[in-house]
Amino acid sequence: MITIRKSNTDIETVADSPSSNIRFAYKGSRLKPLRAFCQVARLGSVSRAAEALYLSQPAVTLQLQALERELGVRLLERSGRRLTPTREGELLYELAKPLVEGLDGLAASFREQVRGLDAGELNVAAGSSTILYLLPGIVDAFRQRHADVRLSLHNVTGAGGLDLLRNDAVDLAVGSMLDVPADLTYAPVYSFEPMLIMPPDHPLASKRDLSLQDLSPYGLILPPKRLTTYRLVDLVFQQNRVPYTVALEVGGWEVIKQYVAMGLGISIVTAICLTEADRQRLAARSLARWFPSRSYGIVMRKGKFLSSQARAFVELIKPELLSPREQDRGGHSER
Repeated sequence: MITIRKSNTDIETVADSPSSNIRFAYKGSRLKPLRAFCQVARLGSVSRAAEALYLSQPAVTLQLQALERELGVRLLERSGRRLTPTREGELLYELAKPLVEGLDGLAASFREQVRGLDAGELNVAAGSSTILYLLPGIVDAFRQRHADVRLSLHNVTGAGGLDLLRNDAVDLAVGSMLDVPADLTYAPVYSFEPMLIMPPDHPLASKRDLSLQDLSPYGLILPPKRLTTYRLVDLVFQQNRVPYTVALEVGGWEVIKQYVAMGLGISIVTAICLTEADRQRLAARSLARWFPSRSYGIVMRKGKFLSSQARAFVELIKPELLSPREQDRGGHSER
């Protein structure tokens, strides 16, 4: 069943071994230092681990020091600008990672069992264009493999989708982002060229070399100002000091294409929305010389535990995203 909708808790334990006099010194909790260690081992940086855990860097450093003090071994060492696990650290990471992930996901797994949803559910936020043009094949493949999962697509754009992510109302989002907030991750997967569309008999349709100035005399049909496309078009024209006119503001690529076909103006769209039928009623020219390609990908909240259903959906879009090699990859960071 698919529906489209418009629109950590820490578990502290103390484990004292009767055969050992070693006492864990940092606040009597083993889970917090293990979680901090796993994040540093995965991300290669104390600062990035602190950001993912919503902690200060000194707090993470203290947890790592306490863990090394208890175990009596060095767990991390510097390799260039990254922190990498030592031989002992690698062993601890393999042991601790499934424990931390299991405990962090305990509440979600428990809720699914209580609801009686043996197959679980999956909530995905996406804009209209993503749902209409990008997701159909992915949704079809997911439904064929996971027919018992209750899949809900939340039709939202911009800040609405980010709010759902931050409030854990959805598992992940699929769409396009220009600016990525610090509490989210964005993995681009697909890239589409910017295209000028117009009626087939429009004067620009037969022009050999299009310049940005050639568009200036003609009214543009654009999505509302709050959306990324409008902001990007305005930015490019402003940077090149070329005047432009907006003839009509309207939401939805399908509506925009229809109005362009009627001769009410020209538009700048992303190639994702152009179908074979569109190419019979519209002339389309690439504007890659002037406008950057638009990426679409997966948006997730940092530190969020992904259910098996969410992981299966992500793997259909970008299989390597959740692999250990991709997860453990990090950029240049300082401890």
